[in-house]
Amino acid sequence: MKIAPSLRHLGKLVAALTIVLVLVCAVMAGLARLGVHVPDHAMTSVAWHGVLMLPVFFGALVSLERAVALQRAVYLLAPACAIAAGIVLITGAPPVVAQWLLIAAASVSLVASLQVLRKQPALHLGVLALAVLGWWFGNLVWAMTNDVSSSVPCWLSFLVLTIAAERLELTRMLRLPRAAKYAFFVPVASMIASLPWALWKPEYGTRLFAAGIVLLAVWLAKYDIARRTVRQRALTRFIALCLLGGYGWLALSGVLGLAGALLPGHPWHDAALHALTLGFVFSMVFGHAPVIVPALTRLPVKYHPLFYAPLAVLHAGLAMRVTGGLAELFWLRKAGGIAGAVALALFALTLVTAVLAARRDRARRNSGRRISNPTHSS
Repeated sequence: MKIAPSLRHLGKLVAALTIVLVLVCAVMAGLARLGVHVPDHAMTSVAWHGVLMLPVFFGALVSLERAVALQRAVYLLAPACAIAAGIVLITGAPPVVAQWLLIAAASVSLVASLQVLRKQPALHLGVLALAVLGWWFGNLVWAMTNDVSSSVPCWLSFLVLTIAAERLELTRMLRLPRAAKYAFFVPVASMIASLPWALWKPEYGTRLFAAGIVLLAVWLAKYDIARRTVRQRALTRFIALCLLGGYGWLALSGVLGLAGALLPGHPWHDAALHALTLGFVFSMVFGHAPVIVPALTRLPVKYHPLFYAPLAVLHAGLAMRVTGGLAELFWLRKAGGIAGAVALALFALTLVTAVLAARRDRARRNSGRRISNPTHSS
């Protein structure tokens, strides 16, 4: 039995809204960890801030985008399981349920990635499959050890490699030297090799992971098409600036990681981790949301220069947070964390405004067509 297109679109819209709600809970849990007063029900999720943000929110978001692109209803099980895992953690149900839901989500997504790779062998698709493997492996490690910190490098590799693969795909429009393509393997291989090593020797494995991050940041800054598109205008320029700024934060996270900052308990751990997640990953989210939202929800988005406002707040707040972490000034780190949350809320408001503006423009155009082409009924 086929599902009506309207019901499919409604389902994707509901999934997207639920993913946003999971993000809100994750952000409030992060603020609570900084000592910010949040609603009482958000306090129950404090311990799950990282899980809600990395394998749940981003796992659901990436797998939903992939399922929509593949146009196979069965692949929607991946974001559905990831969202269910988030709900389990937020409601205080046993974490083991969330662990196995996340393993199921990553397993479905991994099968989808491998099937696409089998039908269309390509380097960027191979990297995408490795990224999903990192998500799956991190979920498995969490289920086996109940130690979230042991899974963090795997979950970070999922995000970093997903973005790297998508950027690699766009380099096909450039004439890259062959050496550049071979050089791309080095950071990818470093990150993948570091994951099992980090379980055995964390102090060495995480540094190898950090080395891969630095090399990847250098590669992206040198070869990414954003270096050219930044000279263009409007949304294209905005996306390019998001990307290039994110590569700077990625490099900083890697440099701090080489000093051991990606290890739990290190005084610079917060700075290194959020330079990667907020500075790199969310810069990518800000840049691509005007493109992703219409693809997922069929809601049009009208670009406006106001998109730069939340981006500026994000980078300014992160600079405060990183500086506070490095200088051991908790008040500055806390202020930066609050600014980061404000940036996310401001971006959501800007995006909603852009959707409403696009819908008004569409209604105005449709009204104009009806006036210029009147129909007569008998």
